[in-house]
Amino acid sequence: MRAPRAGWGPPAVLLLLLLLLASGSAHGYKPVIIVHGILDGPEQFKNLSGFINEVHPGTEVQIISLFNDCESMKPLLIQVPEFRKAIEKIMNARPEGVHVLCFSQGGLVCRAVLSTTPNHNVHTFISLSSPLAGQYGGQMFKTAFLFCYNKVGQHFSFCDYWNDPHHRARYLKGNTFLPPINGEIPHQENFLRIKKMVLIGGPDDGVITPWQSRFYHFKKCPKLPAASCFLGNETGLS
Repeated sequence: MRAPRAGWGPPAVLLLLLLLLASGSAHGYKPVIIVHGILDGPEQFKNLSGFINEVHPGTEVQIISLFNDCESMKPLLIQVPEFRKAIEKIMNARPEGVHVLCFSQGGLVCRAVLSTTPNHNVHTFISLSSPLAGQYGGQMFKTAFLFCYNKVGQHFSFCDYWNDPHHRARYLKGNTFLPPINGEIPHQENFLRIKKMVLIGGPDDGVITPWQSRFYHFKKCPKLPAASCFLGNETGLS
């Protein structure tokens, strides 16, 4: 899920920063930590880092350089502890708090880091087009669960958030990452220490399916056609 280059021009970034940096104090703005998505790395976010400093000069921006490019397909249960160490190091040096800005798969990484980090000081969690409630590709991938919900599939990050609504029991049993962090099975939870959450996305990027997953909207209806599973007025996991 490559970072969108052309779409994140100054107008979009300005809107983002108004939300992100609204809590800045007279003593300066809180540091911004950026976590990339699948098949991405720090290089794809240099322009965004530059835009942040254009709008708010002097803001400290740190783009985490871990599991870049093809390494990003390693299991998220391996990635999350390493990202947590890197983010904790920044947080410990900034007692006033930090913001995290996480793209695509990185949103799930950040979500897991925040859930499993006691006493974190993240003020604002911004998720850019992240499949927070999971990814499901529809009928074209109707047998993907056979690969994803076993020990082999769970060695690939994209299987860690494969959420097939037609095979709910196998998802809960075979997916070792997403059900715990989304509270579908018991798990340590520190996520709600954040002060603000900003979820950004829409139906036009052609990557996240269903696109409402960016907003934790993922209707579970295993007995209905795939298209019906992603319609309705529910918010969050229903």
